[in-house]
Amino acid sequence: MSAAYCLAAPGHPLHGPYHDLEYGFPANDESVLFERLTLEINQAGLSWLTVLRKRPAFRAAFAEFDVDRVAAFDGADVARLLDDPGIVRNRQKIEAVIANARRIQQLRASHGSFASWLEEHHPRSLDDWTKLFRQHFRFTGKLIVEEFLLSLGFLPGAHDPTCPVYARILPLSPPWSRFQP
Repeated sequence: MSAAYCLAAPGHPLHGPYHDLEYGFPANDESVLFERLTLEINQAGLSWLTVLRKRPAFRAAFAEFDVDRVAAFDGADVARLLDDPGIVRNRQKIEAVIANARRIQQLRASHGSFASWLEEHHPRSLDDWTKLFRQHFRFTGKLIVEEFLLSLGFLPGAHDPTCPVYARILPLSPPWSRFQP
């Protein structure tokens, strides 16, 4: 998204709360990180509004983004998800979400948590982040990685500096702010 989001989102029933309370805010909770990655993957080719509208259905379909439960999904679950009109019914995206849950389990074992893995690799350029994500996760192109990292404060630019939310995020020490020249 861009600084234009700061102008367009406030007051919108779905964009407003996401912009004001989540976008760009640092997060460590595994289910929040997994949800954000899942939503960004599913946004590919669609509008963010479509994804926000489907968010409750995504939460129900993907076990409230409980990594261990989603990692245990099997072929029957994929079939169930492909029949769920509430979510984006794209086999590649669904299978990527399940594979990514399994990868997060591995990161938990090797790094303590997905959040720790992210912190360990910060800072880096978007191109380097994209390469890293492509090595570890499925369906993670440059735009998906960029929005995922913006949404969690790993990259600067989620909010325009004149946006009131920017002023609320800065004291939370988002990762991007710790490495500014």
